[in-house]
Amino acid sequence: MSDRRVVITGLGVVTPVGNDVATFWDSLVNARSGIGPITSFDTKDFSSKIGGEVRNFDPAKAFKNPKDARRSDRYTQLAMAAAKQAIEESGINTPGLDFNRIGVMLGSGIGGLITLEDQHTVLMQKGAGRLSPFLIPMLIGNIAAGCIAIDHGLAGPNMAIVTACASAAHSIGEAWRLIRDNEADAIVAGGSEASVCPIGVGGFCAMRALSTRNDDPTKASRPFDKDRDGFVIAEGSAVVVLEEYEHAKKRGAPIYCEIVGYGLSCDANHMTSPAPDGNGAMRAMKRAVERSGLPLEKIGYINAHGTSTQQGDICETMAVKSLFGDRAKSVAISSTKSMTGHMLGAAGSTELVACVKALQNGVIPPTINLDNPDPQCDLDYVPNTAREQKLEVVMSNSFGFGGHNASLMIAKI
Repeated sequence: MSDRRVVITGLGVVTPVGNDVATFWDSLVNARSGIGPITSFDTKDFSSKIGGEVRNFDPAKAFKNPKDARRSDRYTQLAMAAAKQAIEESGINTPGLDFNRIGVMLGSGIGGLITLEDQHTVLMQKGAGRLSPFLIPMLIGNIAAGCIAIDHGLAGPNMAIVTACASAAHSIGEAWRLIRDNEADAIVAGGSEASVCPIGVGGFCAMRALSTRNDDPTKASRPFDKDRDGFVIAEGSAVVVLEEYEHAKKRGAPIYCEIVGYGLSCDANHMTSPAPDGNGAMRAMKRAVERSGLPLEKIGYINAHGTSTQQGDICETMAVKSLFGDRAKSVAISSTKSMTGHMLGAAGSTELVACVKALQNGVIPPTINLDNPDPQCDLDYVPNTAREQKLEVVMSNSFGFGGHNASLMIAKI
C-alpha cells in the first residue's frame, strides 16, 4: 500500500493573543504580547505572578448543549472552542461523510488540573460526600478528545497523547500516521491546557522554571536572549483538521498545506532537562526531514520550541547547528512563545497553526524581546519584527519533560 498524502483543511485557536485564527495571527505578525499579571487567583505568595491567560472567553458557545460547559474543566472548554472553529472551517462535519473514519487526537500535558485542585479543596474542607459526581470525567486527560467526538459525532480513531509540552505535536504526528496508513480519512488533532492555577503555577515556581520579571510582564518571555530567566506559563488550545488529500479535494475542502514529515525521539537523559548536546531534538528533526524526502535546503523557517529557559534555548540551537551544519545561520528561526507564553500541552498545535499561516502569507512571526542575544544562541531568530519571506517548507519543534521530542514539517501544495 502506498502512503496517502495528508493535508490541513481547518484551523482553530483560543490563545492569550486571540480567540480566533485571524486575531491570533494579527497579534503574532504585529509583535503583540499576551502576557500580563495573572488575574484568575491571588499571586501574593508566588515568585512568578504573570502568565498568558485567555480573555473574553465564553465556554458555553463551544458546546452544542451549553450546560455541558459547566460540567467540563477549562482545558476541555478551550479545546471544544478551538475544535469547533477548525471543524466548521473544514466542513468535516458535513452530512454524508463517513464519520466512522473521522477521528480525534487531542492531547494535554496535565488535563483537568483546575478541577483536581478545586475538588481537593472540597474534599479537605467539606468531606468526600460533597465531591462533584463530575470530578473524574472533568479531570481525566482524555475527556476533551471524547467530548469533541461526542459533540460532532466523530466515531473514528480517538486518543489523547500525554507527552508534556510535546503532546499536541505528537497528537498531530500520530494523526498524520493514521491517515497515511488508511486507518482514517480525517482527524481533528491538537492540544489544550489550562494550568494557570495555584497548584500549576506554584509547582513550576518550586522548580524555579518560571520568569520572575513580574514588573514588566510583556518583556518576560525572551527566548534566546541573554537576560532570559525562565518561561511564562500560559493556557489555551489549538486544533487542526488533518485530511487525506483526495478526500479533501473530492469534497472541495479548503486546503492550507500538506504535512510532509514527522519525527520523534527521546533524550533518555533527565526528567526535566534536555540532552546537553541537543542530540535528542536533532534526531527528531532529522527523522522528520528524512520522512519528507525533501532536502534540508527547502526548509526556510523553523518555529522553535524556544521556551526562554537557559538550557533549553541553547540545546535547541545546538540541535539546529548539528542538523543543518554550515547552513544553520541562514535558516530563519523564531519562537512565538515570546508573545503567547508557554501553553504546555497546547504549544505544539498552536505553533503549527502559526507555521501554516506563515507558509500561507509568506511572513515569519518574530521572536520579541530579543534585545541582547545570548552568545551561545547565535542563529537568525528573526528578532522583534516580522519578516516577509517566501516559504515552501516549514518546520515546527516541540520538546517536553521526560525527554519527549517531536518535529513536524509542512509544505505548500
